[in-house]
Amino acid sequence: MEGQAAAIQAGAILEGKVTSITKFGAFVSLEGRRSGLVHISEIANTFVNDVHDFLQEGQAVKVLVLSTENGKINLSIKKALPRENGPRSAGRPTQSRPARPVQSRPAAARPFVRAASVAPSADQSFEDKLKQFLSSSEGKMADLNRNIDGKRGGRRRR
Repeated sequence: MEGQAAAIQAGAILEGKVTSITKFGAFVSLEGRRSGLVHISEIANTFVNDVHDFLQEGQAVKVLVLSTENGKINLSIKKALPRENGPRSAGRPTQSRPARPVQSRPAAARPFVRAASVAPSADQSFEDKLKQFLSSSEGKMADLNRNIDGKRGGRRRR
């Protein structure tokens, strides 16, 4: 058992079996009579509302050990999945996303189309994209408020 316990350390990918499912995740039995928790946020790369949609009791799963603190083993199924091939796969989710639906209207007919210089690039982090969006949004709101205030002010003057 000594060798089996040593294998359960952060970063190890192990095989396990789902023993029970709760509303906040699933418990997985591991080698050496140990068990760990896969939190609901670590089950899939998509939003998980109900763990039963993704896992069943008795199902064999491959898990990545996130941490082992105070005798508790935190596991991840989504991080144990194989990565996409390519240089940009490090920051991307491990599962492919469904294709975006094709929009029927031409770009000229769509309101609020971003200019190419404002569009976020794939190399930006989420925080950078969020900052860029908030900055753009604040500018648009300021323009809208100026336009509305100008119209209101014109009606009140006599």
